Amino acid sequence: MQLDFSRLTPADAYRWLTSTVTPRPIAWVSTRSREGISNLAPFSFFQVISSDPPTLLINVGLKDGAPKDTARNAEETGELVVQLVGAGQAHAMNASAAVLPHGHSEFEHCAIASEPASLVDVARVKGAPIAFECRVAQIQPYPLASPNCYLIFAEVLLAHIDDAVLDARGRIDPARLDLVGRLGGISYAYTRERFEMVRP
Repeated sequence: MQLDFSRLTPADAYRWLTSTVTPRPIAWVSTRSREGISNLAPFSFFQVISSDPPTLLINVGLKDGAPKDTARNAEETGELVVQLVGAGQAHAMNASAAVLPHGHSEFEHCAIASEPASLVDVARVKGAPIAFECRVAQIQPYPLASPNCYLIFAEVLLAHIDDAVLDARGRIDPARLDLVGRLGGISYAYTRERFEMVRP
């Protein structure tokens, strides 16, 4: 089978890409508006793209042709927190994907507990196994000719790592971390199963 992506609708391209590029990590992104309203939303078009400087990339699509609160807030304040989703928070993460009117907080709507960040003025998800406090390095509309999303380059300033996910050497234990990843459609995966290979 071959797929000519030039002949696919954007919706069909999305379905093929999201059902093949799996599992995708989920950025559970919290931001704060100029007015002080907290926002929380999950994004699976997400990845670490640099270690020097430490930088994450989040793709935030448009909503009815306009920036979503995540992109709007990140541009207004220049700050965000990127949480990774532990197995026990899967349902809360999914609930926070609900489409709410502009200016409504998912933290409040979904009764998700929060706590202050340390270096940025953004709430973070209480109990998240990993939370990266970030400064916006760049926001780029894409594609430039006719944007359908914003690419947020987020420089990591500080990480909160739950001691419960560390091994005896103080390093991440994947079995204890047990994150949630996105598959195609409504399917998700856990990172419980794994294997090791030594690079040549």
